Amino acid sequence: MNSLLNKYIKDLDIATLSNERRSTLDIVKNYIQSKIERSTPVKLHFICTHNSRRSQLAQIWAQTISVYYDVFLEAFSGGVEVTAFNETAVHALKKAGFEVVKEGFLNPVYTFTFDSYKPSIKAWSKLFDDATNPQTGFAALMTCADADENCPFIPGAEKRLPLRYDDPKISDGTTQEEEVYAARSKQIATEMKYIFSTLNT
Repeated sequence: MNSLLNKYIKDLDIATLSNERRSTLDIVKNYIQSKIERSTPVKLHFICTHNSRRSQLAQIWAQTISVYYDVFLEAFSGGVEVTAFNETAVHALKKAGFEVVKEGFLNPVYTFTFDSYKPSIKAWSKLFDDATNPQTGFAALMTCADADENCPFIPGAEKRLPLRYDDPKISDGTTQEEEVYAARSKQIATEMKYIFSTLNT
């Protein structure tokens, strides 16, 4: 893993997480743990309305931090509408240490590289049932209230778990925009670190 990203993850402080939030994260951790103990593939599918901010951040941090802790995992994301991966969210990941390549315009495909020896992550806005996403044997993690409430059934999901985050979109167009996005990215990264660092592998 590149040195900047390695330091970023190392410096994340899981002690800042409340007991209430840990209880929510433990549900996700227990799902992963049960899959590991049965030697079955672990697939996490993060779902939000637009697949533009929270679900993308969660997918990328879950995939990256699982590698950091040597846990084999496949992470995915999708939405109920197709928009585009928000550029400020992409910038937050770039500042954390990812190497980023952008291809296209209306709904660009971003390639995130975190380790020269591991596959890069490709991310763009897509529907939750896109052909590139898992069709069976996965946990659907609902990262926003709107998707959680309006998508009561996710076909093929073994589990449907709430993992809600406040939308950084509220800061769009303000002087705090980059700061808010960076904070949300760091929150998600910290929570993924908690999940993967406390697994029994």
